[in-house]
Amino acid sequence: MTTRTIAVVSAGLSRPSSTRMLADRLAQATTDALTERGVTAETVTIELRDLAHDITNAMLTGFPTGELRTALETVTGADGIIAVTPVFMTSYSGLFKSFVDVIDKDALREAPVLMGATGGTPRHSLATEYAMRPLFAYLHADVVSTAVFAATDDWAGQGDGVNPLPARIRRAGRELAEKVAARPARAAASDEFDAVPDFADLLGR
Repeated sequence: MTTRTIAVVSAGLSRPSSTRMLADRLAQATTDALTERGVTAETVTIELRDLAHDITNAMLTGFPTGELRTALETVTGADGIIAVTPVFMTSYSGLFKSFVDVIDKDALREAPVLMGATGGTPRHSLATEYAMRPLFAYLHADVVSTAVFAATDDWAGQGDGVNPLPARIRRAGRELAEKVAARPARAAASDEFDAVPDFADLLGR
C-alpha cells in the first residue's frame, strides 16, 4: 500500500476549539476515503496557536526557526493539505493569514488543498469562497471543489437528515483523497535558508 501524508492546519484560538474539531473530522474523512482506494494515510496536525510567537518573529525577521520551520516543511512536503480557520470580520483569522504569509509563494503550487472554516453564524459560510479560495488560487494550489463551513448550530445535529454537515465533510474528504491518490508523492519544497552557512563554521569555531 502506498503511504501519503496529509498536513492538517488548524487556526483555532481556543482549546478545545470547533476549528480543531472540524479539522479532525475532515482528516478522518480523507483518510477513510484514501483507505478505500488502497492508500495508507498519515496525518500530521499543526495547531497555529502554538506557533503564534514564532510566526510573528518570522514575519519580522524573515527567518522561520524551531517548530515553525518544522511545520512549514511538513506543510510544503505533504501530499495533501487540510486548512481550517475561524472566521472573524467575514474573513480568515489574522493568525491563519500570517502563517500563509511565511510560506514561500511557490511552495504550494499544485498541492491538493481542502478548505474549512468555522463561525458563529451561517451568514459567514461564503467566507471560504470569497476569502480563502482566492488566497490559495494566488498560491497556485489545487483546491477541491467542496469547502466546508461549520456554524455553531451545525454541531447540534446528529444525523444527515437533521444536519448536512456530516455529508459535506465526507464529500470534501473524498474529493481531497481523489486528488492525493492520483498524484505521485510530493517532496518538501527546498528551503532558501538551507544554503546559508553556519557563522560558527565561518569563524572557525
